Amino acid sequence: MVGSMTVSVNSTPPVDLYANGTVHHAELLPASDDDHGGIIVDMKEPMDPDIFHARLRASLSLWGQQGKKGIWIKLPIALVNLVETAVKKGFQYHHAEPNYLMLVYWIPDTPSTIPANASHRVCVGAIVLNDKREVLVVQEKSGIFQGKGVWKIPTGVVDEGEEIFMAAVREVKEETAIDTEFLEILAFRQWHKSFFEKSDLVFLCMLRPLSFDIQKQELEIEAAQWMPFEEYAAQPVAQNHELFTYIIDLCLAKVDRDYIGFSPQPLRPTLNDQISYLYSNARDLNQSSSADRQ
Repeated sequence: MVGSMTVSVNSTPPVDLYANGTVHHAELLPASDDDHGGIIVDMKEPMDPDIFHARLRASLSLWGQQGKKGIWIKLPIALVNLVETAVKKGFQYHHAEPNYLMLVYWIPDTPSTIPANASHRVCVGAIVLNDKREVLVVQEKSGIFQGKGVWKIPTGVVDEGEEIFMAAVREVKEETAIDTEFLEILAFRQWHKSFFEKSDLVFLCMLRPLSFDIQKQELEIEAAQWMPFEEYAAQPVAQNHELFTYIIDLCLAKVDRDYIGFSPQPLRPTLNDQISYLYSNARDLNQSSSADRQ
């Protein structure tokens, strides 16, 4: 049998397929093996839907004979005309990005083990306290607190490929122009069905201010200020909104009772050249390691 390879559409070699005792000469789609016994089809060049249908049918026949399982077809937005053809062959939507749609198909007559699309969105909340025991707060132009006079900490969504600690620093800078140093993750919250049926992971982070002159972001922020912590904690919303209460308690525990959160520890790359980070209680971990070495 002919193994699959990543080549351009025009140079994909034809193969002989055997069906009902007859040899069929067929062109295949450009494809490569994945790491789990499946196939990835990365379409890049324009193709007539009828030609695509014929090559898809031939490719599925061959991959079935080879014992392949999950088939992934990545269609750039320019090839949207091929979506209907793939769906009629049994492919389903898996996920979409701004410039492509990913379709999947499970060949064996067994339960599919194709992983679901990403289930969570990652967000950050930034607690910034200065030496005057003032907390950096904002009022937003949109969202659930719009127009209610509520002062809240800067928050936002972690960008694709962005580290949590970098996102916290960036969000504070974008909303208030304040430069900060990331200290720790104090706590996190999981919240289901919050964004188009997806779940949220919200990391509450502590940061140290490196500058103090506020310049609010005009697009999203109505107002921003350094507010005395006691005034922030006395807001009516803090008495009725449990998350506000926990933020207040975390601040007090950190400032007054030596509460230790999780700080990022870089890990040497193993599978690729990308550094990753392990978040841990570095102080207690270091003390434990020192004690073990004695």
